[in-house]
Amino acid sequence: MNRPGPARQRGFWRGLFLFALLCLVAAAAAGLWVWRDYQRFLETPLARGGAPHVIDIARGQSFRGAVAQLRQAGLDGSVHEAYWRALGWQRKAHIQAGEYAIEPGLTPPALLDKLARGQVVQYRITLVEGWTLRELRLALAADPVLVQTLAGIPDDELLAAIGAGDAIEGGEAARVPEGQFLPETYQFTRGSTDAQILRRAHQALREALAAAWATRAPDLPLATPFEALVLASIVEKETGIPEERDQVAGVFVRRLKRGMRLQTDPTVIYGRGADVAGPLTRRHLDTDTPWNTYTRDGLPPTPIALPGRAAIHATLHPDAGQALYFVAHGSGGHVFSRTLDEHNRAVAEYRRRMRAQ
Repeated sequence: MNRPGPARQRGFWRGLFLFALLCLVAAAAAGLWVWRDYQRFLETPLARGGAPHVIDIARGQSFRGAVAQLRQAGLDGSVHEAYWRALGWQRKAHIQAGEYAIEPGLTPPALLDKLARGQVVQYRITLVEGWTLRELRLALAADPVLVQTLAGIPDDELLAAIGAGDAIEGGEAARVPEGQFLPETYQFTRGSTDAQILRRAHQALREALAAAWATRAPDLPLATPFEALVLASIVEKETGIPEERDQVAGVFVRRLKRGMRLQTDPTVIYGRGADVAGPLTRRHLDTDTPWNTYTRDGLPPTPIALPGRAAIHATLHPDAGQALYFVAHGSGGHVFSRTLDEHNRAVAEYRRRMRAQ
């Protein structure tokens, strides 16, 4: 049997070496291509232009399932799942359930960080200063994201329904929910309920009222925090000009101290009821209701609207002037007067301006 000669053996090993070298070069080239493609995947935005895309990661969803959701939405970068798995392993990501916005320009690592941190979509609802409870409930009911749980709950059961706890110090009337929610902008996530928003707003109101009550001016004619809340709601409705709130509060505080009736139109309007419209007349001012401060002494039995932080603070830290009257001057603000004669002249001037307009 003939054996290959040394030359043939050298040729065989040389060919094998070249083949192996070729395989290594090909493998290295393939690895380099994969590495560069992976880097391209990491740096390429998942969405370009337009409005953000929103995906909802269900509770208990696996990482692989989340990638499948991205693929169905066309937001996976059109790459093999292995790229996402490598990124997840690299970041040691544990995604959280919720609704996420994928904004234009968001890269895969940035999205994974968002999923891991639970940076879910935040919605907002604004409770407006001066709203009545009726207006507040209508706004909550009209929100397209909030889960509605309070429909059909009567107003007098509302605080109990949201788990508000003990009433604000001030007697049985303090269980009435009118005015007991702080007007601010509240953020929430999908799945939140109307009751949760009201519970937060009620707690915020209690905290703001307690803080202002703790630092209140001395010798106020207000026996309880609830009485302060009632007066703050009137201050809120009487002016929308920040600079005037403490002056308006000062007028009311001085009138209460002197035993003068408040004689404020917003209380009369509130007492007429939500279904009654039209301008106030002398007949309305003379028609008695529990909220008519022209026919009754002292404060009305409940707030008449949502007072904001500024109105609460002004009520408990009123202006120390001498004015006992005020009337609108036709440009959004008021003229403040110390005497009835001064006030009557200001009223006459206001009426003259209204006729001229």
